Amino acid sequence: IAHMFEHMAFKGTESIGSKNWPEEKKAIDQVEAVYDRLDAERNSGVKADPQNVAALEAELKAADEKANSFVEPNLYPRIIEQNGGENMNAQTSWDSTEYYYSLPSNRIELWFLLESQRFIQPVFREFYKERDVVMEEYRMRVESDPQGKLMQTFVATAFAAFPYRIMGTGWPSDVAHLRRADAWRFFHKYYVPGNITLGIVGDVNPSEARRLAEKYFGPMPAHPLPPLLHTAEPSQEGPKQAEVESPSQPLLFVGYKRPDQYSKEDPVFDVISGILASGRTGLLYKELVRDRQIALEAGADDTFPGGKYPNLFVFSLAPAAGHTTAENAKALDQVLEKFKSQKVDDVTLARVKTKTRAGLIRRLDSNPGLAGLLTAYHAIYGDWRKLFTSLDELDRITAEDVQRVAIECFVPEKRTVAYLVAPKQAAEAGQ
Repeated sequence: IAHMFEHMAFKGTESIGSKNWPEEKKAIDQVEAVYDRLDAERNSGVKADPQNVAALEAELKAADEKANSFVEPNLYPRIIEQNGGENMNAQTSWDSTEYYYSLPSNRIELWFLLESQRFIQPVFREFYKERDVVMEEYRMRVESDPQGKLMQTFVATAFAAFPYRIMGTGWPSDVAHLRRADAWRFFHKYYVPGNITLGIVGDVNPSEARRLAEKYFGPMPAHPLPPLLHTAEPSQEGPKQAEVESPSQPLLFVGYKRPDQYSKEDPVFDVISGILASGRTGLLYKELVRDRQIALEAGADDTFPGGKYPNLFVFSLAPAAGHTTAENAKALDQVLEKFKSQKVDDVTLARVKTKTRAGLIRRLDSNPGLAGLLTAYHAIYGDWRKLFTSLDELDRITAEDVQRVAIECFVPEKRTVAYLVAPKQAAEAGQ
């Protein structure tokens, strides 16, 4: 529903995006009334009347088409573009949803007006049309994409209870039954003032920006913060493994459980990732791609799928022609065991620290990059200054820290492996 809500967020307001809001409101309400009757009939189970279901489905389609006829398509983004806006987009990750675009600095008040109104008086128009779009995204990103299908299986295997086990596209059966009322419940639960962080970077006056924030966002009614998530992932007591049949290029994911981003060890994982998988200078590339030539690619993500809660340090390997996922998995184990058995040398540690620091600083080089980082760090840690103090934490990391954390993390009982395999019929024919 977080992903679904993202699709709703640029649909406009009562005053932006409608040809006739009073009539559109009536039509939207009629859609929900018909949908309620349809759900009631379907919920009758074996007693449901197929003819009645078909009639209600036709009535629902007609009511939805009537409601959509009042929509002024894409008016909200058009207003932004007409005022010099660019790069308007949004994304939903496991931990947050981010909305962003750039405007000329003399349009700052327009930004405050538009942004505040779509959160004060949202209108979830074209909801079921967008639900179909989300279903199509699932088909493209998971059903038709072997890597997406493997990733879905991987996270569902790695996490037994925690919501990180659900892909951002959701399960199709859940998406297919989302209702506009679900979006409203989600909105009132999560889109509350205390759960929103705004980041503004550019040629603006801070005191004027604060005045405009109070003017436009001040009318938002106060609500309690979202409840804490009580579901905790149980301890993993042994290695896990999953396979997905696909005639595509073999692929391997290997993940190890690790603590959340608030752990004092979090920056150490960044350094470990840099040592193992920082492009052509990483140990995995040198060992598996360049020297042994058993892999086409070897990468790592040290915080997956999100960092707010305990997560995974993930390796991804694509075997070279004539080599298998099993061979790559064994080679990865050998690299990790060697990595744990000896301390990283000072030159390598200094190089990775410099590269990590440079990567962060490069992202500060643009207004969008700086705004995104400041907002993310403030939302995650409660203080945007963490963005800069994290560089000091990086400098304090020692070779002993790297070795200790690697020994603690890369152990079989914390490991989940998922890989693509050829369909059994093809394998048997080959044999």
